[in-house]
Amino acid sequence: MLHLQTVADLRAACDRARAGGHSVGLVPTMGFLHAGHRSLMRAARAGCDFVVVTIFVNPLQFGPGEDLDRYPRDLAGDLAQCEEEQVDCVFAPAAREMYPSAPLTTVHVARLTEGMCGAARPTHFDGVTTVVAKLFAIVGPCTAYFGRKDAQQLAVVRRMAEDLNLPVTVVGCPLVREADGLALSSRNAYLDPEERAAAPVLFAALRAAGDAVVAGERDAQRLRAIVRETVAKEPSVALEYVDVRDAQGLEPVATIDGDGELLVALAARIGATRLIDNIGISIRGGDVALDLGRTV
Repeated sequence: MLHLQTVADLRAACDRARAGGHSVGLVPTMGFLHAGHRSLMRAARAGCDFVVVTIFVNPLQFGPGEDLDRYPRDLAGDLAQCEEEQVDCVFAPAAREMYPSAPLTTVHVARLTEGMCGAARPTHFDGVTTVVAKLFAIVGPCTAYFGRKDAQQLAVVRRMAEDLNLPVTVVGCPLVREADGLALSSRNAYLDPEERAAAPVLFAALRAAGDAVVAGERDAQRLRAIVRETVAKEPSVALEYVDVRDAQGLEPVATIDGDGELLVALAARIGATRLIDNIGISIRGGDVALDLGRTV
């Protein structure tokens, strides 16, 4: 497995792979890898010849007072996991390699970044799209794999790639959960035992809303109320938002009318830790299918 730290070396490695007739798969991460990341590596391994995992805690996507300095890091453990998943190349650059000077160019995707997580973190998605655009430019033509836990991010990155005609196919992969329903996240490491015990209420609330749709509920306001009422059963959990959106364009939904793909998404704080989660809802001809992710 290659362990690269410079932009030039990564670009050369990907160019060599394509010159040899190999397809390139990209899994962008911020490290402190878990089973959710590994599921992305496996998807890339199954679909591509040359698999690249990037490990970079991107300072541009952290706002003032956020957890950039204390974001969990374990490069040695990450490299070991990548070896186990038969990754071909890990790119783990220093911040000065990605940003030799303060960037004067950033990438902004309008509308899709408004509301939901964008309301509380107004600079976050510009940081995400800027670093992902850089990675796409460095790696070149490839298939890039992102988890559906970050549903708003996935929609934003897809639209960026489409709008800018980037030679990248963006693939969304299933959200991965612990056995009790908690969505896997590197930030779960921040939770103390009591907070960890309370955290599964987030999935329970989303599941309750999904079950209501299966039972015939079509009022988005009522679905949001179901989530709020369920989360309120855990006093240590503070709901930041819950929203019902079209899954593709992220337009707010007031009434579920006809067929379509929907997203019920939330963010909450448990102590000092901010967590996000979502479920997908597919309605076809009156039949309702829930995308709850999968367990480890």
